[in-house]
Amino acid sequence: MNFKKIAKEVLEIEANELLKCAKSLDDEISRAVELIVNIKGKLIVTGVGKSGLIGAKIAATLASTGTSSFFLHPTEAMHGDLGMIGKDDALLAISYSGESEELIKMLPHIKRFDIPLIGMAKSKESSLGKYSDIFLSIAIEKEACPLDVAPTSSTTLTLALGDALAVCLMKKRDFKKSDFASFHPGGSLGRKLFVKVSDLMRSDGLPIVSEDTPLKDAIITMSEGRLGNVLITNANGSLVAVLSDGDLRRALLEEGFSLENRAVEYASKNPKVISNENMLASDALKVIEEYKIQLVVITDKNKQIKGVLHIHDLVEAGIK
Repeated sequence: MNFKKIAKEVLEIEANELLKCAKSLDDEISRAVELIVNIKGKLIVTGVGKSGLIGAKIAATLASTGTSSFFLHPTEAMHGDLGMIGKDDALLAISYSGESEELIKMLPHIKRFDIPLIGMAKSKESSLGKYSDIFLSIAIEKEACPLDVAPTSSTTLTLALGDALAVCLMKKRDFKKSDFASFHPGGSLGRKLFVKVSDLMRSDGLPIVSEDTPLKDAIITMSEGRLGNVLITNANGSLVAVLSDGDLRRALLEEGFSLENRAVEYASKNPKVISNENMLASDALKVIEEYKIQLVVITDKNKQIKGVLHIHDLVEAGIK
């Protein structure tokens, strides 16, 4: 049996159903966007079975992209949770047949409170379609299931239409990356947009020596500091150079090399520094990558050392 061919056929069937829906979209999607944007409360998503699972994902996507939303199961709604729906809310109900018993039972109560209803079903003539103030068609010609029974193309289309609705709402609200990160502070994007240099830089026990320090003593300080670098300062405590382990390896090849020479003679005299500790850590990583260094020094405007940021610190914090 050629499973590669079967899988390809499934993807093609579902893709074709998405394209058909894209071509047949009408202004109902625009009405849905305007309704949701203007409600004062939340958008409650509901559905049963596979439609319920898809609805839960749609609610999660909406909630993470700026639309206050949650999923409510129709059965739970009819046993007390109907009170979770407020007069300022709106309801997005999903049922491919439009006749799901549990869902249809709750709709009269929704309409009794004059709560706007957006319906997603295959037919406007279904019970759900008739109850709906705004109707989004999820009709398909063929399920990807070989028996044309199991929800496959229909659930894919429902999910995709939910994504389309979420994206439209993002555009309407001018939802930006920083907004998304606010809803995902623990995610990689949140770290990228909120973690600052000051949150990660090391400021205690830094490997610092004076510009008169012999190389042999600087190497000891480098080893104790465990950063692969030594910071060299002048009499005023201002940073004048950085000696890296790479500088040290290159120094070994120089004629006249001596451990008694001053460390500053072998150090990088114009090290890359950051004078703004409130810089995003992700931007500091760009500096490190651009100059191909392992460590950047954070100083004030007078080159007084405030801390250092090592590439390992950024990697461990998940900054990419």
